[in-house]
Amino acid sequence: MITTLPSHKKIFFASDFHLGVPNAAESLARERRIVRWLDSVKHEAHSIYLMGDIFDFWFEYAHTIPKGFIRLQGKLAEITDAGIPVTFFTGNHDMWMFDYFKKELNITIHRDPVLLEVNNQKVLIGHGDGLGPGDTTYKILKWFFNSKFCQWLFGWIHPNIGMGIAHFWSRKSRISNIRKEEKFKGEENEFLLTYCKDLEKKTHHDFYIFGHRHLPLDLKVSENSRYINLGEWVNFNTYAEYDGNNVQLKTFNG
Repeated sequence: MITTLPSHKKIFFASDFHLGVPNAAESLARERRIVRWLDSVKHEAHSIYLMGDIFDFWFEYAHTIPKGFIRLQGKLAEITDAGIPVTFFTGNHDMWMFDYFKKELNITIHRDPVLLEVNNQKVLIGHGDGLGPGDTTYKILKWFFNSKFCQWLFGWIHPNIGMGIAHFWSRKSRISNIRKEEKFKGEENEFLLTYCKDLEKKTHHDFYIFGHRHLPLDLKVSENSRYINLGEWVNFNTYAEYDGNNVQLKTFNG
């Protein structure tokens, strides 16, 4: 994807809203905060990238979608109707997103990392799950959950039962149970940084932007390359702003 970014426009990235947990009241308050953030950036946005785990669980049945989140959907419809492109990356919590957002909201869906080429810079972006060394068990589970068979099988479960199972899983997820902020444990333990460094040895990228880690990070990959992790919106309310030259990690306090 190649584009020239006008000097007065910026590209915005955010990830890991995890709407739906830990309860309805806190999720609604977070959703309202996200809508306020979108309102604050839309006037200078060239495009907006939502980088996975926007919902703590999502499954599109043939004629049904999960209840709720209507404020976010309405705001995204307003933004895309105004001609501002919005792109979703599926995460490990909302990988069962199919074509609803494309048809109803004109939002592009990606399942794998994508290369942006902007003003002669290369920016690799994605959710980040399943990348880097280790975590073999999860990678096998991700392959199975992404399979057509698994999706077909779950689709036959009545929505009342399927969403009940989903809510039970959500209560077990780390974002539902971590009430304290994630901690940085050293570069050698950051699997996405390892992935970026290995890839950088083969192909240069100016920036690597991912979510999934739940910790806002801005780390050096090489002398002229950086890895940005977007954090999450349960504790941090962080996002990235790219002006075609530099990426800044910011906190929304609105």
